[in-house]
Amino acid sequence: MAGHFDRFVTRSRDRGTVVVQPRMGFGSLRAMRDGLSQVASLGLPSVGTLTLDSYTRVGDYTTPLERLAAGEELNGYPLVSHPAEASRALLEDLHGPEFPVQVRHGTALPLRVFQKLVEVGLDATEGGPVSYCLPYSRLPLAQAVEAWAEASRYLAGETQYGHIESFGGCLLGQLCPPSLLVATAVLEGCFFRQHGLRHISLSFAQGVLAEQDRGALRALRTLAAEHLSGVDWHVVLYTYMGLFPKTPDGAAALIADSARLARDTGCERMIVKTVSEAWQIPTVAENLAALRLSAEASAGTPLPATALDDAFYDEVLAEARGLVETVLGLDPDVGTALTKAFARGILDIPFGLHPDNAGAVTSVIDDRGALAWGSRGGMPLPGSTGGAGVDDFGSERLHAMLNHVANRYDCAAASS
Repeated sequence: MAGHFDRFVTRSRDRGTVVVQPRMGFGSLRAMRDGLSQVASLGLPSVGTLTLDSYTRVGDYTTPLERLAAGEELNGYPLVSHPAEASRALLEDLHGPEFPVQVRHGTALPLRVFQKLVEVGLDATEGGPVSYCLPYSRLPLAQAVEAWAEASRYLAGETQYGHIESFGGCLLGQLCPPSLLVATAVLEGCFFRQHGLRHISLSFAQGVLAEQDRGALRALRTLAAEHLSGVDWHVVLYTYMGLFPKTPDGAAALIADSARLARDTGCERMIVKTVSEAWQIPTVAENLAALRLSAEASAGTPLPATALDDAFYDEVLAEARGLVETVLGLDPDVGTALTKAFARGILDIPFGLHPDNAGAVTSVIDDRGALAWGSRGGMPLPGSTGGAGVDDFGSERLHAMLNHVANRYDCAAASS
């Protein structure tokens, strides 16, 4: 038996619809309630979001209320700073079986956030010991692992249906070959299960090539089925997490393609971006328009199973399975295994600058248009070890990779 969040997603899946979700967050109680209310009123299968502000993410719970008192805006909702009764009032008559709400936060030290979300009556959140440490924090990985273990046990103990979405599939997703995204999501799922959680979702970020993404999402489901027995899990797709098209038509086409990708691969939920991602923090109206666009694009007939790409599936599955099995073999404790894996370069994030990341690997966009490994460092990957090394990977090549998707969609929009 699942709680509001999981039951809602399951019902939508059984109806053949993809749940759509914004990344919306506002500092003031009035603005946040208004945003949630408008999403709830859309009549779409949607999940509400409390995206927390950047001060809360680094453990500063005083500055948010000072800024709000001065009439300034925040880039998210300061859940820990606002009184619990105020947040409960904000959620009243909104959060429930037909409109679950998830807290999205970005902090490597999540316990205080988890305590507050439970206090206000919520039980769904996201992140992970790796995925919210290495890209966003300077916190030592071992410390983040310990903090996430404590917070996961707290959520499991204090809620009946506590749910965490691994952010592992978004780990610098715009530059990371999908096998590492798949492996990290599955490993974080194993970590959460080890610490008592039985309701989990696994993320994956749309990449540079739809065929590769379809194969990777199949691989993610295969490995989740192998390693997450006894767990209620689903897959959530993120619209492209890298540099976004600068034109409204290019951005809209990318969003629609991500929704069709979610539909074709059976993703139960998707995190939606807006056409204004390239130049501003999206407004409520822009979020609503993106949710409508995504729901409409995902409502068509899925591609037949015969059209889903076996070649990329086999490739991503072999790489990701090797990574997962190697890491899990390092130690019975999944958190310790993750720490050892990064210390030995078995897991290594391309272009990741965290001190605990070896930084010996690179990625390239190959002649298929897919994300592939360049230099492989110490990662246990099958196949050739050729490709661009760290030393010969120049800024021009990196810049071209970062802009690859945005330029493709903007050029297509300009020529149509």
